Amino acid sequence: MPIKLLHLPLLIAAAVGLSASAAGQPADGPQAAKLHRSGNTAAAMVIWVPLAKGGDVNAAYNLAVIHDYGDGVAKNQAEALKWYRLAAERGDRVSQSRLGTMYLNGEGTPKDEKEGWRWINEHRVAHLHHDHHPQMQAWRKQAVNLVWASDMHESIAASRDNADQVLAELKRRAGTTMTAGVAPRIVASAPATRN
Repeated sequence: MPIKLLHLPLLIAAAVGLSASAAGQPADGPQAAKLHRSGNTAAAMVIWVPLAKGGDVNAAYNLAVIHDYGDGVAKNQAEALKWYRLAAERGDRVSQSRLGTMYLNGEGTPKDEKEGWRWINEHRVAHLHHDHHPQMQAWRKQAVNLVWASDMHESIAASRDNADQVLAELKRRAGTTMTAGVAPRIVASAPATRN
């Protein structure tokens, strides 16, 4: 069967990748990212697939995104799910969240709410112990104090501005100008009489 021209770049990239690794030059993620940015997704995948299978979270995530959005390959939700899962199992928070969403929406897999929420909550549950760590409590207390001090500063400044406006309005109504330390002279009028 003749080789289709669409597969030719993939075959060439595979050959280049194999010869580079055979020559002892490591094919790495940053090189794959450069290839992908330049539009050579097939060559980038030749590098990312072995890296992802070897446990590289970034390579797995990149492969998932490529398949999820059809970026240089045909859109394939099932393939995206596979790579998101690989990255999620190694603790990648974005992959965990996306994997959970895919299960909740039935993208590339049948809908599974339990599995979806498990992945969405995975990171939070895994790091729940941080809430009770003394350093985290100290940082939280410091943040509360900083927010309080900032709020007080803004409140005092607003009060001063408001007080100046109120005083100016009172002066305008009284038709007097106050000099420092001297109260305006107010003349009381006689109460109105009733018939």
